[in-house]
Amino acid sequence: MSDRAREIFRRVVETYLEKGQPVGSKALASEQAINLSPASIRSVLAELESAGLLAAPHTSAGRMPTISGLRLFVDGMMQVAEPNAQERAAIEQRVAGSGPIEEALANTSAVLSDLSGAAGMVLVPTREARLSQMSFVPLGDRRVLAVLVADDGQIENRIMNLPVDVPYSALEQAGNFITARLSGTSLAEAARSISNEISSGRSALDDASRDLVARGLAVWSKDASQRRVLIVRGQANLLDESALDDLDRVKRLIDDLENKQSVAELLESARDAESTRIFIGSENRLFAHSGSSVIAAPYRDGEGKVVGVLGVIGPTRLNYARLVPMVDFTARSLGKIIS
Repeated sequence: MSDRAREIFRRVVETYLEKGQPVGSKALASEQAINLSPASIRSVLAELESAGLLAAPHTSAGRMPTISGLRLFVDGMMQVAEPNAQERAAIEQRVAGSGPIEEALANTSAVLSDLSGAAGMVLVPTREARLSQMSFVPLGDRRVLAVLVADDGQIENRIMNLPVDVPYSALEQAGNFITARLSGTSLAEAARSISNEISSGRSALDDASRDLVARGLAVWSKDASQRRVLIVRGQANLLDESALDDLDRVKRLIDDLENKQSVAELLESARDAESTRIFIGSENRLFAHSGSSVIAAPYRDGEGKVVGVLGVIGPTRLNYARLVPMVDFTARSLGKIIS
């Protein structure tokens, strides 16, 4: 891309992101930084359109960036604008407010929404329950009901299918073993502990009881690793004045947000990012029809371990230069209060 084409392309994208409207050659020619006639600018715009970087919604309209054009701009041309002092103070104050961690997470989602003008999202850290009691109840037909009581009083049940019938004595022995020996540990810790004890031959459990213990812990360990909670705030921001021209797209986006599991899976894919990841429109299957973008960043606990992901979602004309560093700063601010 020539320097001239690069400058015109950058101007088109920045103006489109600011105003949400296609940009014409006359508007570009009026800018002092571009010393070209409208005819010359139209020629460059046609070249950029042929390259798949710009598109015209209809014949007489100006140009707007395609998804490929936005990706090129975001990855290679965008000059980010760090949050100003007022924005940083607002983020830190809302995130670090007094109250339980759940309140901080909700506040984080809300402040992202308020400052971005989009919807804010926070993927809640997966918290493993710590065991208080576990028991097994026979249901017949090689089925057992595993009952887990966590140290916070929550009770969860799971039905387990066994390869063979197990005597009641084995059920009782397995439940008593977990309650007496592994109480106060997390599910992952319990699984590691029992595996080590069995492999070393130190376990006094018989074969049937050992199998029950291993199966019971595996059920919850897998379940906990797959359980995701997503907090979304500011969906109303998606219904701004510009949305009136594209209500179908906004409706599809709101429908997408209702499918929190799919959105959570998208955010989960940003866990390994060093800072922020940007998903633009149809680059992601989930938002292929709603034409939306997501800016996401992982946040870490005091030990530097990634425990969750946060971000914003809105139309593809998000102000990426402003929101990318804002999302990153919010993630770092939230990480400071996660123990």
